Amino acid sequence: MNSKHSLQAETLRKIFQNKVPGTEEGYKFFSVLVPVVEKADGLYLLYEVRAKHMVRQPGEVCFPGGEMEGDETREACALRETWEEIGVPAEEIEIINQLDTIYTYSNFTMYCYLGLLKEDALSRMKLNPDEVDEVFLLSVDELLAQEPEIYRTKLVPEIPEDFPHERVTGTKHYAWRTGNAIVPVYELNGRIVWGLTARITRRLMAHIRADEMKCAMDEERKGQNV
Repeated sequence: MNSKHSLQAETLRKIFQNKVPGTEEGYKFFSVLVPVVEKADGLYLLYEVRAKHMVRQPGEVCFPGGEMEGDETREACALRETWEEIGVPAEEIEIINQLDTIYTYSNFTMYCYLGLLKEDALSRMKLNPDEVDEVFLLSVDELLAQEPEIYRTKLVPEIPEDFPHERVTGTKHYAWRTGNAIVPVYELNGRIVWGLTARITRRLMAHIRADEMKCAMDEERKGQNV
């Protein structure tokens, strides 16, 4: 840079003082609702089946959700997408808390919100045929009793043939980092839940089991101290 036009500290402050943090180009953020339906005989997770004519993941099982728009919050995105996909308004959903965040190898992050719905909300659902073929329920008790099948995949970078290895890394045999990802598969009541949706389900079930185990241990300690 020409010294006559060199960047000054005050200019740097002006450029960045009001900048909103972003991400690298091509990276996206999604938000989903994990709907739990409260019925007389227990709790159920509500799943969608994506419309078969969709370009991405047609016919696959998922939770209501989609890409965040503009400056909307993560929670607002999950609620908006739920309304647009299955016609359940925000006022009929009790957001309990944000669940674990899902990071993917395909350039997006997925935020997850646990929402409680009353059973009568199901009777007022209106599925968007552009996005949803059907919805179904799986019992939380049955999901807790079943461990999914786990398949492990290895993520290996595919380096372009013209990458200048020797100039950049000093060797033709550079040890590029690899990654690993799990692909859980649930099969219950004739339904298959797998991939990211199964990862969210698995994390939710693990957290519930951990709490149940903690409660059982606390009760055991109380009994021993009597």
